[in-house]
Amino acid sequence: MKAFSLDKASRVAIAVLAVAASVLGVKVASAAQLSSDARAAIPHEVQQLVVIDYRVMQNSQAAMELRGQVMPPELKQFEDALRKSGFDDNNDLEQLAFVLYRTSASGDEIRTVGVAQGQFPVDDVLASLRKQKVKATLVRGTRIYPMGRTGFSVAFLGESTMVFGGLPGVKDALDARDGISPSLLTNSSVMDSMRSVDSEPLWSVLDQKGTQTMMRQVLGEAGGVADFDTVKKRLLASYYSMNFQHGVKFDMSVVTGDSFSAATVSSLLNAAVLYKKMSGSDNDKQALEETVIRSSAGKLDVHFASTDAQFATLLKSPMFQGMVR
Repeated sequence: MKAFSLDKASRVAIAVLAVAASVLGVKVASAAQLSSDARAAIPHEVQQLVVIDYRVMQNSQAAMELRGQVMPPELKQFEDALRKSGFDDNNDLEQLAFVLYRTSASGDEIRTVGVAQGQFPVDDVLASLRKQKVKATLVRGTRIYPMGRTGFSVAFLGESTMVFGGLPGVKDALDARDGISPSLLTNSSVMDSMRSVDSEPLWSVLDQKGTQTMMRQVLGEAGGVADFDTVKKRLLASYYSMNFQHGVKFDMSVVTGDSFSAATVSSLLNAAVLYKKMSGSDNDKQALEETVIRSSAGKLDVHFASTDAQFATLLKSPMFQGMVR
């Protein structure tokens, strides 16, 4: 069964970091905060969590262009299947969360699951599924419905929360919700990172393994030097946010725990920026000129900003295209 790729969805961050050595963020009145029900349905071993205020995305041309670039085809198929069942994403959907998680604390197997929040016409959707004679899988009183040929399944946790993805991922979410397995609520490291960004319209948090993987991709050739191998184990967590009000802005922080490691990663990232300035297109170079990289108190901070027009051009750059494919 084919599931959507969270890594694909989160390449918003990686792509802009590779093009601008950063990922984006700023505060607005709207926020993509997860409800207690949604948090309880997220498995404990989160490697990366991406949360999007869907209405903010719809109200920004730059945001929708970005969404069109990075949205997995499987997720588009899932949206189409939901619409046919009576779901209206323009009015019903408020927040989307995409979760990349390990199936065990010591293992390397990765699964993905999505959590949606809003005011859903659950009775209408279920009636439509029953009319289509869709056979559900029953898990402790909760029905999981396959969504056509998309490879997705969906389960409603109430009028305002649903989980979706491959069947194993949806089952894992129900296990977390029902207390059969630990949930995000007991993951203090990820919860602490969330507090720094969850007032933003688009945000993401990564654990230690997720941060190490992201930084290796972002640094590219600069990440192959010995200094990165030395500080890699000191990359403890990271989080970023993105905003589309008055242009496009992005902020990212990488927590290292000590000033030396933060300064070393800052130097490596600046080296990556210099390399991209020398080898990138004119659009890439312009974006890199707007990138600010600093380190202090055991943390690396990156900031990037552009106008909507500049960002639209950036989306078409060879460097960005290479990252989102």
